[in-house]
Amino acid sequence: MPTASLEPSAETIAQEKIYRTMGLTEDEYAKVCKLLGRKPNYTETGLFSVMWSEHCSYKTSKPLLKKFPTSGGRVLQGPGEGAGIVDIGDKQAVVFKIESHNHPSAIEPYQGAATGVGGIIRDVFSMGARPVAILDSLRFGQLDNARVRYIFEEVVSGIAGYGNCIGIPTVGGELSFDPCYNGNPLVNAMCVGIMNHADIQVGQARGIGNTVMYVGASTGRDGINGATFASEEISDKSDEKRSAVQVGDPFMEKLLVEACLELTKHEALVGIQDMGAAGLVSSASEMAAKAGVGIHMNLDLIPQRETAMTPYEMMLSESQERMLIVIKKGSEEEIQAIFSRWGLHAVAVGTVIEEEVLRLEHKGEIVAEVPSDALASAPVRHMPSRVPETYTLNQTAPAWTPEIKNYPETIKRLLTQPSLAAKDWVTRQYDYMVQTNTVVAPGSDAAVVRVRGTNKGLALTTDCNAKYLALDPYVGGKIAVAEAARNIVCSGGIPLAITDCLNFGSPEKPEVFWEMEQSVSGMAEACKELETPVISGNVSLYNETDQEAIDPTPVVGMVGLVEDLDKVCTVAFKNAGDAIYLIGEAQAEFGGSALQILLDGKASGKVPALDLELEKARQSNVLQAIQSGLVSSAHDISEGGLATAIADSVFGTSFGCDLTLFGDPAVELFSETQSRYLVSVPKELTEKFETIVRDTVQIGIVTTSDELHIACDNESFTLNRPDLENDWRGVLSCIMSTEN
Repeated sequence: MPTASLEPSAETIAQEKIYRTMGLTEDEYAKVCKLLGRKPNYTETGLFSVMWSEHCSYKTSKPLLKKFPTSGGRVLQGPGEGAGIVDIGDKQAVVFKIESHNHPSAIEPYQGAATGVGGIIRDVFSMGARPVAILDSLRFGQLDNARVRYIFEEVVSGIAGYGNCIGIPTVGGELSFDPCYNGNPLVNAMCVGIMNHADIQVGQARGIGNTVMYVGASTGRDGINGATFASEEISDKSDEKRSAVQVGDPFMEKLLVEACLELTKHEALVGIQDMGAAGLVSSASEMAAKAGVGIHMNLDLIPQRETAMTPYEMMLSESQERMLIVIKKGSEEEIQAIFSRWGLHAVAVGTVIEEEVLRLEHKGEIVAEVPSDALASAPVRHMPSRVPETYTLNQTAPAWTPEIKNYPETIKRLLTQPSLAAKDWVTRQYDYMVQTNTVVAPGSDAAVVRVRGTNKGLALTTDCNAKYLALDPYVGGKIAVAEAARNIVCSGGIPLAITDCLNFGSPEKPEVFWEMEQSVSGMAEACKELETPVISGNVSLYNETDQEAIDPTPVVGMVGLVEDLDKVCTVAFKNAGDAIYLIGEAQAEFGGSALQILLDGKASGKVPALDLELEKARQSNVLQAIQSGLVSSAHDISEGGLATAIADSVFGTSFGCDLTLFGDPAVELFSETQSRYLVSVPKELTEKFETIVRDTVQIGIVTTSDELHIACDNESFTLNRPDLENDWRGVLSCIMSTEN
């Protein structure tokens, strides 16, 4: 970056259109000039370029996000702050949010993933909550590509390295592989925290004359322009932007967590916000704008770990483990004492002022003065939308039907696809038992963590079937929410709310923007019907490489409340002799299914239909049965159909099963018809179970055998559980042992 003396003048910026290289369009630059009544200098142009970037401003997605329901009886804080907050009773609350770190992870995968975890943790504890769990949603290209294997390995290491060191368990998530992510992986991290209602904090700079303090680590030159980098397509030149990727220090963050949680108990604290995307400029301008005030800041006081940093560099740096706080005037020494005990900076760098501007002072001069609300309010873009030809073709295509000659071999091939194979290679790198609150570890439909000091728990999951969305983003959006809710229900939890990470290609392409519109509409409809409001989230656009966009991938992170930990339910069969029930009838719905992709090499046709009214009724019935203690195990039937659900239920146990199915074997075993479950019930409780869950049929029993006997129509075959499980567990380890 240029030093102050070498920075181009305002006139040069305008004449040579340097603002365009910084990320501002012609229209946006003209608006900046009009707002200021003059041409902006280099620092001011930088402030607007990052704050008006897609990554920070959501200028393209804002009109769509208004469709989401964001309030409800349990919602204490919806979108607009660091994270959302939901009441869980007893004057306690759960705090959670999910965010993306896709672009950084594509070029610097270890630090990209690690700092993604660090950033989302700060969003949660900035609300006053103690972080208790991390989840992730990861998508990579094909593992026969050495570069993809390298990115996969480094991303997992980065998540593990940060989460394990800071002492927060990584308890769940999802993992998929598809060619559309070859050049643009998706790395979405979710953090969940617990707090008391009385400790809720907000990121607002209230109180004229109050002190603005910088706390945490020093500022360096890492991460400058990270927000604008995240707002453009990945290309051959992206490697040149490694300096836009931040460098994380989980040990420093652990100190920051403890210091900030101690701070939140102090009556002097007025507001607190993470210095995340766009660093100091975003936290200062957003805190001021939300309170309707301004901030005067002296940049000479900013703790710096590098020499001769310019105002531009200090304001745009995305160095990690830093927070901006506002405290009552006169309490500076008390606050400094808290952070000093944890070995952290706590420096008074500014003052809350009545004039609604962000005013920056450096070496005795005012180097920038811009309206704070203008920085935090980028012009909204209303993009054109067009239905893709592929959607029309898929809607009118003849129904795809599989031809299966060998069912045991097909099941084995399906289970050894990387997206369906065991995730042990990943999860064994994560410390998922730290804090000793993990009740259900990775591998079930949802993770469950204990609310310490109570018999309550939180059920946690992330979900999205991007192949459904690629074929039909509206129905796929509904399914993403519904499947997340089913996973919560199968654990014995009441679905509470969601956080979302909307990953798409370039919104400047009308077909991509149409996908965004449809996805959000479908998700919003499902959230309303299932009463799971959207309380926080993130939008990640321009996920493209060489003009090829990823499949639309709006990831849903959902949290549920388990009211009684004694009634927690998991996927695995528990007792020999238990009756095995199938809830819901399969239809010949294979569009976008795992079987279609296995046999045909691509997704096509119509996706499974989803009746939200039926979905809600079945969720209610299944949850009632679980909470009544009538269910030994429960698993939703999703990717791979009943065949994979059965395998999931016996793997990790000493049990087998005898099953008799009715109808077309391919439909019964591999259809991904929605709103269905596989459950096991003690034989003495079957009558009570059937009075609660009526849309069900018993299809077999749990056995002590090592074998799965399956009879269906004219087909009958046997699978050996140990052999099948061994193949399933070895897939990723075998692939990742290949020379990178």
